[in-house]
Amino acid sequence: MKKFTFLFLTVAIVSFTNAQGILGKIKKATSKDSSGNILSAIGKTGSGKGLSNDEIISGLKEALSIGTDSAAKRLNKTDGFFANAALKILMPEEAKKAEATLRKAGLGSLADKAILSMNRAAEDAAGGISAIFIDAVKQMTVTDGLKILKGGDFAATEYLKSTTTAKLTEKMRPVIDASLAKVNATNYWKDVFTTYNKLSFSKTPVNTDLSSYVTERAMSGIFFSIGQEEQKIRKDPAAQVTALLKKVFAK
Repeated sequence: MKKFTFLFLTVAIVSFTNAQGILGKIKKATSKDSSGNILSAIGKTGSGKGLSNDEIISGLKEALSIGTDSAAKRLNKTDGFFANAALKILMPEEAKKAEATLRKAGLGSLADKAILSMNRAAEDAAGGISAIFIDAVKQMTVTDGLKILKGGDFAATEYLKSTTTAKLTEKMRPVIDASLAKVNATNYWKDVFTTYNKLSFSKTPVNTDLSSYVTERAMSGIFFSIGQEEQKIRKDPAAQVTALLKKVFAK
């Protein structure tokens, strides 16, 4: 089976113009003095004193931890994937012909059960990912933080993607396997293609790697959701939900 690629973020996001946004305010206000320390105009105009590198980076780490945890919790519930049109896992390209054949033969319920079970498996697997993101955030350096603050709209998401993809894949694959079995996805999948192969009389029966496909699509949905959380953090002052965030990011 050909390797499925991640559904990397392709949604067009309006360029950031709101100077009141959390990360945006830091980005626009950040400068360096002669000693190389970060000076925050936010701290100067808000509390009357500048913020240290440690305070700014701690605030950024806390924001990322909250954002990734929020994304994971949103996905790790019934319909977290299935009811979201942007994330819903559908049949892979190799299986589209099988799906069409089954629906034409009045066996659409088989395909529907397979699709639902794939999404349920992804929702189940999303429950164990927060710790991996938290570890990545804890290891973030001042240099990493400045790159994120000065980067594009998805700089934090890209940082997490580059530092967690391997670990996420390693952790999620066995969870996906177990989840697929728990929701009977493997049985539905077998039913779909056993029936299709009988109906199609094809000399080359479809043999799609279900676990690999669902793992990659689940990962894609996770990073998409984290990207949405990053946009919220960048644009919405109401996202300052802790004392540290208020101290670092408030006006």
